[in-house]
Amino acid sequence: MKVLVLGGAGYIGSHTVCELIDAGHDVVIADNLETGHIEAVHPKAAFYHGDIRNREFIDGVFDKEKIDGVIHFAANSLVGESMTNPLKYYDNNLCGTKVLLESMVAHGVDKIVFSSTAATYGEPESIPILESDKTEPTNPYGETKLSMEKMMKWTGVAHGLRYVALRYFNACGAHVDGNIGEAHNPESHLIPLILQVPNGQRESISIFGDDYDTKDGTCVRDYIHVTDLAQAHILAMQYLMDGNESDVFNLGNGVGFTVKEVIETARKVTGHPIPAVVSPRRGGDPATLIASSEKAKNVLGWKPEHADLEEIIQTAWNWHKNHPNGYEK
Repeated sequence: MKVLVLGGAGYIGSHTVCELIDAGHDVVIADNLETGHIEAVHPKAAFYHGDIRNREFIDGVFDKEKIDGVIHFAANSLVGESMTNPLKYYDNNLCGTKVLLESMVAHGVDKIVFSSTAATYGEPESIPILESDKTEPTNPYGETKLSMEKMMKWTGVAHGLRYVALRYFNACGAHVDGNIGEAHNPESHLIPLILQVPNGQRESISIFGDDYDTKDGTCVRDYIHVTDLAQAHILAMQYLMDGNESDVFNLGNGVGFTVKEVIETARKVTGHPIPAVVSPRRGGDPATLIASSEKAKNVLGWKPEHADLEEIIQTAWNWHKNHPNGYEK
């Protein structure tokens, strides 16, 4: 099949492109390179540089390429930034998706897999979080992703579009060959921030609050290796290709690790003491976020292959120690 990957120069997008090509599929990438990296673009993929908010651009891609389905990663995704600049998130995430869906309908492309987020749930009522739990986002990032899901749902009702929304937590790790990995500026994810200490880029790592109701007082999060996430997107696309109905799936490891456990594992992997400093809690940080992935496992046949935290951090360290400045030379 020929798949259009929007945001295919980004972190999760580039890993998904890799897995698609390894599985023998044709891949077309569209990316505006706002947060993506040209160096992360797979040499075997066709690449179009442009913005999905530009109807002429996205129409041009569909006109030139015979696309079977779309995987959509093209969105802004920083929770903190979404609180201070919400309209940026409405513009890129929602307006971009609206233009994309209009173009898909016009070109008869009726299958889309969408990178959603566990932020659609807001404060969880119970753990692990189920797909049927209520969705009340606590930030504009989660709100726009939930609105994107609903836009796809109603486009489906009107035009026969079918979609899969994948709601996941903390993507982490890097490709096992070490050629692509995580490179955000500014970096906001825990594992890369921790690894900046052994890389000599920061003195210590901050722990935001150690008085939560968890086993060691620090926040518990669900960490999923980026290659496992990539595989789930491919399985979801196959699910749609097989004629199945639109649906929503959580992706998580179902276990959850505390901030202290992640730091301790990073010390073990890197052999560095990694000093940690306890700071005040951040607003809006729930104590525990863990997803149930039973539905994805049962319906899509998804099996995470890299759920071991030590392996996750080892792949991340292989990337970061050799690329301390990401893709910058």
